[in-house]
Amino acid sequence: MPSSPVHRLRVASVVRETHDSVSVAFDVPVHLADRFLHLPGQFLTLRVPVPGGGWAARCYSLSSAPGDGPPTITVKRVRDGLASNWICDSLTPGSEVEVLLPAGAFVPREEHEDLLLLAGGSGITPIMSILRARMARQGTRAVLIYANRDERSVIFADELRKLSAGHPGRLLVIHLLESVQGLPTVDQLARLCAPFASADAALICGPGPFMDAVAAALARAGMAGERVLTEKFRSLESDPFALPEPAAQAGEGADAGAGATVDVELDGERRTLDWPAQTLLLDLLRANGLDAPFSCREGACSACACRLLAGEVKMLRNEVLEEEDLADGYILACQSLPVSDHVEVTYN
Repeated sequence: MPSSPVHRLRVASVVRETHDSVSVAFDVPVHLADRFLHLPGQFLTLRVPVPGGGWAARCYSLSSAPGDGPPTITVKRVRDGLASNWICDSLTPGSEVEVLLPAGAFVPREEHEDLLLLAGGSGITPIMSILRARMARQGTRAVLIYANRDERSVIFADELRKLSAGHPGRLLVIHLLESVQGLPTVDQLARLCAPFASADAALICGPGPFMDAVAAALARAGMAGERVLTEKFRSLESDPFALPEPAAQAGEGADAGAGATVDVELDGERRTLDWPAQTLLLDLLRANGLDAPFSCREGACSACACRLLAGEVKMLRNEVLEEEDLADGYILACQSLPVSDHVEVTYN
């Protein structure tokens, strides 16, 4: 059977960043260290209790740089936010939390050395991971435009000042405060972005209206859409910690016939499997003992992405893969059903 993607981690520390945000660092056992190495910009999925009993799954971006200390998430309190309030109020060093492995595609390409980063509020969290990692590399440059309600809402304010002072000529931080300049507008953002529109890539994270305004501003400033990467989070509708029963994985029922065969390459192993027509590819692989990665199981995080080499599949849902990803053959295993009689995929 595949190894479980669910791990119970102990909280190493809780640091209050602002009046309404905290950073939570996790102790990772030595035998899991390699599995919890993350890419800059990725997230962890936590299982949190909800009032009245039961659990909910929530995704929180990692603010730590890969390999630089324990994996750390930064969480901002949200009005009526059950999960964020529980994390801010209840987690203490020594608490234990069920966590899925790092996932997410909000990751800059290695060859992109000149980045334009745009964050609103707690959207700074994955941006901070990216910024920390990039400033640790020679030859890279970044401009950060960071919008907040007021000065006391600026997460990582001290560290951003230190990073700017420590990397003159490589890092420029521009703060936008609603209390001073008002809400950011497309015109204002376009003027700010225009001098940096030649950056290798722009990465955006923040509230929906802010991201929409930034995307419009970047287009107005002349930055091509394929160089813009946006992080999108939503509440999960299902519980990815509750694994499917074997019967569901096997595709029982009259409509679940042989369907297709699939050749899969994963972790240096090649397997050929019968693929019932109504069985999702991820469920098929894990039911057959393959340690296929996943996180949300809802087509929203890309943790299960693999590459289609031959054949055709149908994705029931896709909220993360862009047109260029699809053109390169990438599919989401958690949402893919067979269309052709034979399919080949690789995770290598």
